[in-house]
Amino acid sequence: MALAATMTARAAGTTDVTGSWTTTAQTPNGDFQLTFTFKQDGTTLSGTVQGPQGEPMEISNGKVDGDKFTFDVSFNGMTIHHVCTVEGEEIHMTTSSDNDQFPGMTMTLKREKKDATPAPAATPAAAPAPASPQGAGAAMVP
Repeated sequence: MALAATMTARAAGTTDVTGSWTTTAQTPNGDFQLTFTFKQDGTTLSGTVQGPQGEPMEISNGKVDGDKFTFDVSFNGMTIHHVCTVEGEEIHMTTSSDNDQFPGMTMTLKREKKDATPAPAATPAAAPAPASPQGAGAAMVP
């Protein structure tokens, strides 16, 4: 199914941003990590933004056009507008708000990698060394 979504996105001339992307937002009140989880269906984008405040926030108005996409996130009575450009495994994002209390910012998101290498299997306990045959080493005794 993921392959079909990727092929659909490529056929439509867009970059598939489906997956999780992370960044560290630098603010006057300190730095914090944000995780954006996107689900792309052709030119429509949905998903969530997870920050330190708790519950993930739904994105709205998500639209994809080639390697660019936009979406909004609303919380605390304001709407944050996001304008993004995909470059390989990075997204360059600029935000703005309809509220003067929330300054716009720029961020670079990086795609989270799924660890394709399986964890090593547990090593079985070493077997005891075989007992030496009778008389072995006897030649070394004076």
